[in-house]
Amino acid sequence: MPFKFFDKLSQDFSELLNDKKEYNVVIEVDKEGNKKSFTAHSVVLRYRSSYFDKELEKAAMSKNHIKTIIKPNISAQIFEIILRYIYGGIVNIEDTDCKIIYELMVNANEMELKELSVKLECYLIESKASWLRTHFSFYHSIFDSNEFKGLKKFYNNIIAKHPNLIFESEDFTSLQETALISILKRDDLQVEEIKIWDYVIKWGISQNPTLPTNLEEWTNENFEALKRTLQRCLPLIRYFHIPSEDIRKNVRPYKKILEYQPWDDLTQYLMFPNRPVKSLVLPARIISTPNSHSKIISAPNLSPTPNLPPRIISTHNLSSITKPTSSSPSRIISAPNLSPAPNLSSRIISAPNLPSRITTTPSTPGVPLIITPFPRSTFSTVINKEHAAKLSSWIDRKPSTYSLINIPYEFQLILRGSRDGFHPKTFWNMCHGRAGTIVVAKVAETDEIVGGYNPLAWNNSTEGVYMKTKDSFIFSLKHDNVQKNSIISRIKDQSGALLYYKSNLQDVYGPSFGYSEFVMESNVSDFTQDEKSICCYISSCHAYKKPIRTTNERFSIVDYEVFVIIKN
Repeated sequence: MPFKFFDKLSQDFSELLNDKKEYNVVIEVDKEGNKKSFTAHSVVLRYRSSYFDKELEKAAMSKNHIKTIIKPNISAQIFEIILRYIYGGIVNIEDTDCKIIYELMVNANEMELKELSVKLECYLIESKASWLRTHFSFYHSIFDSNEFKGLKKFYNNIIAKHPNLIFESEDFTSLQETALISILKRDDLQVEEIKIWDYVIKWGISQNPTLPTNLEEWTNENFEALKRTLQRCLPLIRYFHIPSEDIRKNVRPYKKILEYQPWDDLTQYLMFPNRPVKSLVLPARIISTPNSHSKIISAPNLSPTPNLPPRIISTHNLSSITKPTSSSPSRIISAPNLSPAPNLSSRIISAPNLPSRITTTPSTPGVPLIITPFPRSTFSTVINKEHAAKLSSWIDRKPSTYSLINIPYEFQLILRGSRDGFHPKTFWNMCHGRAGTIVVAKVAETDEIVGGYNPLAWNNSTEGVYMKTKDSFIFSLKHDNVQKNSIISRIKDQSGALLYYKSNLQDVYGPSFGYSEFVMESNVSDFTQDEKSICCYISSCHAYKKPIRTTNERFSIVDYEVFVIIKN
């Protein structure tokens, strides 16, 4: 049994920082008037920070064998905290201003002190969310880095609900392209598509200050310049969900920045909405408002793939985003056929999903940093964020579980039994063509959570065939007091990974993994009404390595969901 004396080790190294006898590095920080010099030891800096290892390689040595590093863009206050962390491994942020903590996080990231940077990011999201919401100016700076995925997601969730915070801000046109793209990718961006088009055009023109102010004076070269600027943004516009009047008034003047095929398909759709088009048709954005009614609008048909289920989309009436209008009805938009890929999902949205409130836990005196757990998410009726982190780790074959702010995947709901129905055929219709999906089901009476991951595309048009893959797995998840540990069972016999049933059996069978090792089944075409589903493990015949339940008894389900897993 090892005895660990980290406290004394930290204390001794902290005292070493104050020892002026043996130092061989001088670090000058801050600008004139606030400039300050710190002494340090190269051996400590090198082994604690890869950033300083590279800086010391570049630094010239004086006659006294001292190397000097000059960092004018970091304040003395921030650098002193970082230096004490490097030596003693302690950061005390009690009573520290949130802005200082934010700047400390950014500078720690620049100095490749990932442990410190990630810890501070978690702290800000979990304990200082109210401060982050009132300081949107920091949104721009985090996109300078590939890091801060948790903060980017935090801010993008707010922007999706309140887009005017960005689109109507004075510095919108200074927004980085990566930030704009991350916003445009959101299906739940609460603003009309034609306004998104207008904002994108405004942003693109601002990046080209030499363009004439009068559009009638534009040359082909001017349009080509704007097209190059917006080449990554234009494919994210949902053109087929813009009203025809707005297409003619707002989009048509800029048709030269669009590729020939999308514009040709769009004009064809305006005249012949039932004819198939060749372009990829993105789904309408999910714009929510309470107490709305529904009406149906047909989107273009895209042959030759089969029809996808309709989306239910509530159009908005948010005074904070647009001028007040009369109450807008919600629309059911039939999603188009997509060929060849990717297929689009169906969603049903009935109310706004505003950001959760995050409460803080007061710091205990003497304890430098306290992180409160994430609030339980409502993205699913079956699993929570901890489950999503565990499943993501299994998909990537990681030995440890991802942290909640570093989950690399978005779990996009495409089917929920309690919303879309429990008929087995519903599964095959709504999941047809979707690849990289996770099925989760809650077992009736026991509340166990079981499921499976399929990296392949589901297909409702086979004659009944086993699918081969090395990457699928089945699982059961830790859940309250129901199950103490999560179980993953990876593939053993690749040739029996999944069974796709032929059409005449799709009224009985839903998703099927292995040789009945996880199968959703119902003889009355409702998974909740008869105990026919099963996780059966037979030692002499199995496609997966181990059972995910302790019994082979059949069961019914309370609810189930299917998510498509999308890389962030």
